[in-house]
Amino acid sequence: MDGIVLLKDDHKTVEKLFKRFEKAGDKAHAEKRKIVDRVIDELTTHTWIEEKIFYPAVREAAPDTKDHVLESVEEHHVMVWLLSELKDLDPADERFDAKMTVLIENVRHHVEEEEKEWFPEVRKAMGRNRLTELGERMAEAKKQAPGKPLSVPSATS
Repeated sequence: MDGIVLLKDDHKTVEKLFKRFEKAGDKAHAEKRKIVDRVIDELTTHTWIEEKIFYPAVREAAPDTKDHVLESVEEHHVMVWLLSELKDLDPADERFDAKMTVLIENVRHHVEEEEKEWFPEVRKAMGRNRLTELGERMAEAKKQAPGKPLSVPSATS
């Protein structure tokens, strides 16, 4: 699987979780906790492989995408801090839904920029073989991804 396809599949997985969260009722605390825990796992792994493998490879292959990469890392910074706060927040807390809504909005914005503006440029610069090799490395790296959002490199940058 090529790296962009892998990342888009992750985006779809998370979007489905977002929709489940948005459809859950106001009092569905246990259900929302399960959904948020999955979102935390999915996004922590996704963000980690992007920062450790995908972004460095893209910067090397397409140096003119540097600004996109830097902006993405800053978006990740905000996201991983929200994830870390959600990890320990009681779903009955009045801030839980609001914090999750902010996360959803930020991630949707990030995904839209990547998929519409950036990925076509990356695909053109890298080509099929390089993206396939990258996708294999990323799939393998998912197994070693940390479980804690603040372990993602952008958390401290």
